[in-house]
Amino acid sequence: MGKLNRKLRKWTADMLDLPQDVAYDLPRMTMIGDRQLYIENHRGVLHFSSEQLRLQLSHGVLEVSGADLVIRTIWTEEVFIEGKIASIQLMDKEGPR
Repeated sequence: MGKLNRKLRKWTADMLDLPQDVAYDLPRMTMIGDRQLYIENHRGVLHFSSEQLRLQLSHGVLEVSGADLVIRTIWTEEVFIEGKIASIQLMDKEGPR
């Protein structure tokens, strides 16, 4: 059933010319230098400190590491952080990708 569902989503995205982040419920990240990061399509904050942000995604976890991290804006599915961003890591259930 999972393979059929993926094919149907791909076909729908192609036919309607939808972006893949919408069709597959993927996170969309916009980074400005190493100082600002805007993330869409998250499912909640798991952890936040001035050195690390962990967000739940529909298919795993997004981990942002750095220094002096601050959440400037947070909405239901969007978050905007500032600080010195050192790394961004996507992890699925098996671990880092």
